[in-house]
Amino acid sequence: MTVSTADLNITWEKLPDDFILDEEPVENIDQPLLAAALREILELAGLIVAGILIAPNMGVCATVDDKLVIKSPDWFYARNVQPLPSQEIRRSYTPNLEGEIPAIVMEFLSATVNEEYSTVSTYPPGKWYFYEQILQVPIYAIFEPATGRLEVNQLNSSGQYQSYQPDASGRYWIPGVGLFLGVWYGTKTERTGYWLRWWDESGEMLLWGAEIVERERQERAIAQQQAQQERERSERLAAQLRAAGIEPEI
Repeated sequence: MTVSTADLNITWEKLPDDFILDEEPVENIDQPLLAAALREILELAGLIVAGILIAPNMGVCATVDDKLVIKSPDWFYARNVQPLPSQEIRRSYTPNLEGEIPAIVMEFLSATVNEEYSTVSTYPPGKWYFYEQILQVPIYAIFEPATGRLEVNQLNSSGQYQSYQPDASGRYWIPGVGLFLGVWYGTKTERTGYWLRWWDESGEMLLWGAEIVERERQERAIAQQQAQQERERSERLAAQLRAAGIEPEI
C-alpha cells in the first residue's frame, strides 16, 4: 500500500523475516513498569479484545522513499490488527498493512531528553516527525516519570501536532482508547512515584490487580463487621426480652 504526499513517498511493507532489529537496552527500570501498568489496567477491565495490539518498545515500520524506518515507542495502542499465523511471533508492526495507525503512542522521558522532540525530516527522521508526518498518529503523549509532567499532543486538521488541553480534572480523553489518561502518584510493587493511569467516562479510576484484591478484602471486612454487629444487636435484644420474661423466637 502506498501513500504519496508532496514531499514523501511512503509505503507500508512487512519487515523481512531475516531483518536484524537493534537490541536497544531499556534506559531505566521505570519504563517497563510504566508500560506494564498501563496494559494491566486495560486487561483487568476486559478492554483488550481480539484485534487490539498493545506493545512496549516494539518497532513500528514504514518505508520512506525506499528506505526502511523503524521507531520503537515506549508504548503504543492499535486497533483492528490482523492476527499472526500460528506459531509466528510478532517482531514488529507495520500500520496500514497489518492494522490501523496506532491510536496513541507514548514516550517516557529519562533524565536526558533524546529524540522525542526531534523534527528532523532527513533519513533517519526524528520521532516527532515520524509520528506526526509519516505515521500521522492522532495522539502523541510524552511523560516525564521523575516530575509527573504529561504532555499530550493531538494531530490537528493541518496534520500537525498541537497541545491537547486536559479537562478540569487534569485528564485527557483518548478517543481511540475510549478512556481518560492522567497522572497519579502512589506506590505499586517496588516503585513509588508518578504513574500514568486510565479513568472511564464517569471519572472512575480503573484499578490494578493489587488494588482490586485490596478493595475486595476491605469489602469482606466491612461485611463481616456488619454481620458481627447484627449478631451482637440480636443477642442484646434477646437478653432484654428474657429479662422481661419473654422468650425470644429463634
